[in-house]
Amino acid sequence: MHATALSTFRFSANTCIPQAQPKAQGAVTEQSPGTEVMTDLASVKAATIDPHISLDQAEQAMIHQGVRSLFVVSGFPCVDGLITLADLVGEKPMRLVNERHIRRQDLSVADVMTPLSKLDALDYEELKSSTVAQVIATFKKLKHSHLLVVQAATPQGPARIRGVISLTQLERQLGRALPEAMPHH
Repeated sequence: MHATALSTFRFSANTCIPQAQPKAQGAVTEQSPGTEVMTDLASVKAATIDPHISLDQAEQAMIHQGVRSLFVVSGFPCVDGLITLADLVGEKPMRLVNERHIRRQDLSVADVMTPLSKLDALDYEELKSSTVAQVIATFKKLKHSHLLVVQAATPQGPARIRGVISLTQLERQLGRALPEAMPHH
């Protein structure tokens, strides 16, 4: 008995790959749960970049993915740090160009990223019982543009970065700017 071939068809002109969409980032109030402003990496693929990539390529990657920060990853899935749009276009690259007497295009992501050890993290369990007002207070205290959310180690697995909270996204969801929480440059 011969197996029959499966039927085939040709693609139509507008066939796309489904993109992982962040959950609809709805409006929040200061009383909303803190998790409402977190990008949950359990449901949204983390945007990552290699530390050796040039600053211009990193900026293009952010534009392409519609994000303002990327996790810097040299050996997946472990994270080396975070690079933000401010790191790429702020004074950090210019300072390094002047200090090292090099051109901006000689800089890589590793030169301007914030290493993981210098990033502030929130505990996922604590965030789950917090409010957006507490998240805002944290941004005001730390003056950072991003906070990482860490899920503690469990019998099922090691501690891991569960999410990221961006000040820009929080402001968008809140519907107003928080100038008092802006990072110092």
